[in-house]
Amino acid sequence: MEEQIKRAAEAIRNAKYAIAFTGAGISVESGVPPFRGAENSVWSKYDPECLELNYFYSHPKESWGAIKEIFYNFMFKTEIHPNEAHKVMAKMEQRGMLKCVVTQNIDFLHQEAGSRNVYEFHGTAGRVICTKEGCSYEVKPQDMDLSDMPPRCPRCGALLKPDFVFFGEGIPQETYKKSFDAAEKADVVIVVGTTGEVMPAGMIPILAKRHGATVIEINPSRSSLTNTCTDIYIAAKAGEALGLIAKELAIDVD
Repeated sequence: MEEQIKRAAEAIRNAKYAIAFTGAGISVESGVPPFRGAENSVWSKYDPECLELNYFYSHPKESWGAIKEIFYNFMFKTEIHPNEAHKVMAKMEQRGMLKCVVTQNIDFLHQEAGSRNVYEFHGTAGRVICTKEGCSYEVKPQDMDLSDMPPRCPRCGALLKPDFVFFGEGIPQETYKKSFDAAEKADVVIVVGTTGEVMPAGMIPILAKRHGATVIEINPSRSSLTNTCTDIYIAAKAGEALGLIAKELAIDVD
């Protein structure tokens, strides 16, 4: 792995427009369970129907009950914090080595770590939106009352919806455009904790590769990208690999 770490660090050091593309695997080390695959994955415990857009509108109380258990009861726990991988990426951005992070995650841990240019491809659990007027509210434990299901807009009383992408719902246009524009500009893409199988997000590293980018993949197990798209594969957990890359780049992480 040492050789791959050195090659990855060299590619990042020489990059003019490096971006990161992250998925659930980067947040597993913070204690956030993955949606698929593992025994403790979300879909091993809950029916994905609860996050289908039509089901949400026709059964808002039941859908919100599952959403509260999956996301808000869990994310309001104080022990969920950014890990080494999130922190390294934030430092890389501060040093001008990373232009942006395109993330499939909705846990806002990149922002908590200090990253500023984060394109949340699937939205965020950090906001809720009014389904009537479109106004939005930050979700904070001290401000968000989830005792009554489903929660209602404090201004007009309409149903509130988490500001993330449900099954059957399109990707926000602005985020979509920014993400794919970044992929076309990139000369290095750091893929962390994702298999690249969820579309259209999975096209990000593929598009970047088509435009000549070097693809660095950090995953404990090989993915669908490894043999088709990846130039440098690092078989390790996100925090370990990015921590080693940070040392090569002389980046100190608090």
